[in-house]
Amino acid sequence: MLALLAAAAIVTAVDAERAFIEDSHKQGQWTAFRKWADGRAVMFTPAPVWAQEFLKGRKDPPKSIDWAPASSWVSCDGTVAINRGPWKNESSGAHGYFTTVWTHGSGNWRWVYDGGADLVVPIALPREARVMRASCKGRANIPAADRGGIVPVSREADQPAPTRGGGASADGSLVYEWKVASDGARHLDARLWDGKAYRPVIAQNVPAPPK
Repeated sequence: MLALLAAAAIVTAVDAERAFIEDSHKQGQWTAFRKWADGRAVMFTPAPVWAQEFLKGRKDPPKSIDWAPASSWVSCDGTVAINRGPWKNESSGAHGYFTTVWTHGSGNWRWVYDGGADLVVPIALPREARVMRASCKGRANIPAADRGGIVPVSREADQPAPTRGGGASADGSLVYEWKVASDGARHLDARLWDGKAYRPVIAQNVPAPPK
């Protein structure tokens, strides 16, 4: 019964993010990352890596970083969401922002993309997240060509993580695409359907790591 109540409490991607954060403090940072990552999840170290491979056997730090969602963009059908917000590491004093792409399947939320960057000026952790949902109007009129260029991530055995990828909700009302340049710079685009056309909601550039 308790397990059913806990599962029922995680309805949105914001709920999932907050449960992820809570697990990181109770169970350990990397333990929580493993628990909530999809098998195709990609993260950056700073090069793209398969999250489950990178996290396998990784020892949890004594104290987890802390983070909180400030914004959440959600598809009309609720199958894909993108959360963004600040993070801080009290142990090292570092701080920055994160962007996490979540997908909902088989009754569970799992993250498939985790990226972000450091910030010069820290941002306070928000108490609430601003949720922006795609319009449910006119979805049948979304041209398939508007999703062109997106390369869905598929994990092949013994293959390194890709340098580009993306995805879309089942109804096409939220689409995203990310790319890593040869120098390690990273870019993420996301678009939300407003009932008549796609509206850009994220255009995130992460500079190349110092050599």
